[in-house]
Amino acid sequence: MKKVKKYILWQAATFIAACAIVLWFMPRDSSSKFHYEENRPWSYGILTAPFDITVYRDSATIAAMTDSIEREMVPIFSRDPAPETRAVAAVRNAGHISPAVRGRLASTIQRLYADGIVDPPTALLITQEKLPEIKINANNVNTPVPTEGMRSQRDAYALVDSLFRDTPDRPGIQTLELGRLLEPNVKPDTKATERYRESLMQPVLAGIGVIQQGERIIDQGEIVTPQLYQILKTYEATLDKTASASHSKTLNTFFGHLLYVILIFGLIYSFLYFYYPSTFSDTKRVVALMSLPVCFFLFAVLMSKAFTAGVYIVPLAIVPVVVMVFFDTRTAFFILVGTTLLCAVAASFPLEFIFLELTAGAAVLFSLKELSRRSELLRSALVAFAAYVLSYLAVELMSTGTVGSLSWRLIGYFAVNAVLISFAYILIFIYEKIFGMVSVVTLVELSDINNPLMRALSTECPGTFQHSMAVSNLASEAAHAIGANVQLVRAGALYHDIGKIDNPAFFTENQHGMNPHDLLTPVQSARIITGHIRDGLRRAEKAKLPKSISDLIAQHHGCGKAKYFYITEQKNHPGEEIDPAPFTYPGPNPQSKEASLLMMADAVEAASRSLTDHSDEAVSALVDRMIDTQVGEGLHSESPLSFRDIATIKAIFKKRLRSMFHARVSYPEPPRKEVKSEK
Repeated sequence: MKKVKKYILWQAATFIAACAIVLWFMPRDSSSKFHYEENRPWSYGILTAPFDITVYRDSATIAAMTDSIEREMVPIFSRDPAPETRAVAAVRNAGHISPAVRGRLASTIQRLYADGIVDPPTALLITQEKLPEIKINANNVNTPVPTEGMRSQRDAYALVDSLFRDTPDRPGIQTLELGRLLEPNVKPDTKATERYRESLMQPVLAGIGVIQQGERIIDQGEIVTPQLYQILKTYEATLDKTASASHSKTLNTFFGHLLYVILIFGLIYSFLYFYYPSTFSDTKRVVALMSLPVCFFLFAVLMSKAFTAGVYIVPLAIVPVVVMVFFDTRTAFFILVGTTLLCAVAASFPLEFIFLELTAGAAVLFSLKELSRRSELLRSALVAFAAYVLSYLAVELMSTGTVGSLSWRLIGYFAVNAVLISFAYILIFIYEKIFGMVSVVTLVELSDINNPLMRALSTECPGTFQHSMAVSNLASEAAHAIGANVQLVRAGALYHDIGKIDNPAFFTENQHGMNPHDLLTPVQSARIITGHIRDGLRRAEKAKLPKSISDLIAQHHGCGKAKYFYITEQKNHPGEEIDPAPFTYPGPNPQSKEASLLMMADAVEAASRSLTDHSDEAVSALVDRMIDTQVGEGLHSESPLSFRDIATIKAIFKKRLRSMFHARVSYPEPPRKEVKSEK
């Protein structure tokens, strides 16, 4: 009871956490009920003004008029008489300079200030001919003044220095430090310039008309021009101000979001509960499934805020790929639907988004039977791009009747999306590490007989290696027939006897000549034979094999007995009760179809090596006897195998063994040449 309660609490906590995360990041800045874009048709019915709406210029027109104002606007400056007064006074008070030179120098400085001395940035604009004219503000009157003749401090000093270079009083003039003394007297008036700019912009930003209450704004099918786009934005802004004042409406919106999220995650939970109860009872697998919709929803919200229509960059087609690798196709499509519905709230056109994403995701799902090669993922990425483009073309033709409205930017987003799909291997690897699940890709890599563990098995136990290969072929064919995980069975069969590497000579298939069991008691022999399970698990842990492979190693004998030595012990002690524990494998019994299938294939393949009669009847009797004995002993009672599955497995095993033991044609020897003896 406590175990059940703990399991329910974990599932409830996962559900609440997923709902809370999605609600927290749910977009709240789209309070209007309309989704539209410039230069695209209005997809709703007729819209009339519920109140008077002031019509403003569209953003493109405002931007163009603003640029024109910035180009043509003349900045405002002011004249400061203080620098001229200080400079002239300093010259007239210079007693170490002759009066005649002082008079000439003062007149020169007065002329320079009359022309205007400006700061370096202004002088640079004048030199570059970007400021041919300025306005001088005097007594609140802006008077245009040409900038020709205005100089910077450096140029003014250079002119004075050139005029008085040959005078005997030059050393005295240099002591005045005119380069510092000649301060700018024509200075930018930023406040006046900003007021002037605002006065020019006011007519641009002002309203240019009014849509009366009840007047039509836009009708279905009309193109949202920049002007209409601006009107709709004004309409929405007015609605938002009204809605923000209504606390009850905000609360209702929150409950609407809450109900939406609960329904989507509730459907996912219900699907798992009714169709995959074993998955639903596994908290780790449920968290793995629920994390996909949540993570992709967060990605979609982020991209929608970063780019216009950026939600189409989100590679939702990765979702069914990842789920299919670890679960199955039906679960993959269902999770895709739930994820798409969640992400649709971040899209400008939810119905269009749902159609495009489901089409692309289904196309990717149908193009992948099982992900075992990188080329398959690249092909699926191309299929996804084609599905996106075709479905987008269909939507545009239905709504506008022309291909002229296709957005190349959106098609570019589809291309980026397809490229991201090709990197699904990275997400699969992350999921394997985080949730401890094993993918088809990993199983295919483990099935490579050139890896170190397989090389050690083939070197130390050649007979066991050949047995494992035969069991792998036998079991994988039956797994395909009953719908079990073929790659898992194939890899598990290759590794199921790796524990025999520690004591290869004690197993029949590796013996040549003397049998070391002849020197041991049945109990000692049984301990070595059953110990290959323990040794195999130890090697699997050292090699960091996935848990699913370790489970097959542990379960491929279940809680069965080493019957040969158990019966030998019974014969050696007639009439005594023999304790079966020393002769029993550690188990547990098979918990999955794959483990049961491996147990059957292992026993049948090993027993078939002792057959002397290879007739169809003998092979059929062997298969029936071995499997029926296991079923009768209850070794498969914890496995989900059905009687139909068992019948199918028997048929596959019989067919496979008959092909292995078929009669071969004996090739005749070439005739011998007769040698005639000479008399």
